Parts: sequence; C-alpha cells; structure tokens
Amino acid sequence: MTVTVRLEPMAREQYDAYRVTAEDSYATSIIASGALPEAEARTKAAQDFSHLLTEGFDTVDHHFWTAYDGDLEVGILWIKLSECSEGITAFGYDFEIREPLRRHGYGRAFMVAAERECRELGVVSIGLNVFGHNIAAQSLYEQMGFQVTGIQMSRKL
Repeated sequence: MTVTVRLEPMAREQYDAYRVTAEDSYATSIIASGALPEAEARTKAAQDFSHLLTEGFDTVDHHFWTAYDGDLEVGILWIKLSECSEGITAFGYDFEIREPLRRHGYGRAFMVAAERECRELGVVSIGLNVFGHNIAAQSLYEQMGFQVTGIQMSRKL
C-alpha cells in the first residue's frame, strides 16, 4: 500500500503544542547519541532552541508544517530558509513521524511532500542533521538521495 502525505502550515496552537515536546525530544536525541550527559544535553537543547527561534513561531525564515494522511496527523516539519550563492537553501531542523506510525511508509511520503513544498518555495537544496544512533533515518535519507557532507565522531575513554 502506498501512502501519501500532504503538508499544511502549522497553526500557532499546533506550534505551541509542538514546542513543548520538541526541545525535550532534541535533548533526548543528544543524550542517546552519547554526545553529552543529560544535564548538559538539556542545557544545549534549551540554548539551541532559544538561539534559533528568537521569535518563536514568528521567527523570520523558519517554517513549520504538519503532515497529514487524510485527517490523520502523521508528523511535523520545521525548516529554515537561507539565501546563498546557489539560491535558496533549506535546512531541516525537524522531520518527525509520530512514533506509532513509523515503518509504515510515511517517512518516504513525508520527504516527497517536503521536497515538493521546498521546490514551490524556490529551494535548490535541502540539508539536515541526523544523529548517529538513528540508523533508520540515515537509511531513508540515503535512499532519498541525500549525501553525507560531514561526519562527527567521538570515542568514550
């Protein structure tokens, strides 16, 4: 069965609900990656969100969408647009499929919808970060044509 996803701009109320959990989710990913211990990861997450979203939902060049399959909310997308010599680029800060819906084809459909939305905005390339422990996302992104542009590694002693 092929699934399709449509993106709709996130309403402020949806953003408010998303924002409550997004910072914690980011901190949890930092911890799971082994990059920082919990207290430092939570501090970093709070600082990063504060730095990136200076005006919250209204921060210039940041766009938030909710992904739907029919009436079913399947995920969220947060990107930032930037101008460079090539044209408009997008950086995906959050591509997230709701946990119970993962591994059902929504990730691929979601990426197709995100690329379509970005093309309509004149975007020439999309970048993103994926944590090392998130092998499923890495695999999906590679299948979708994303290329590794850098690798950060560490080793516990």
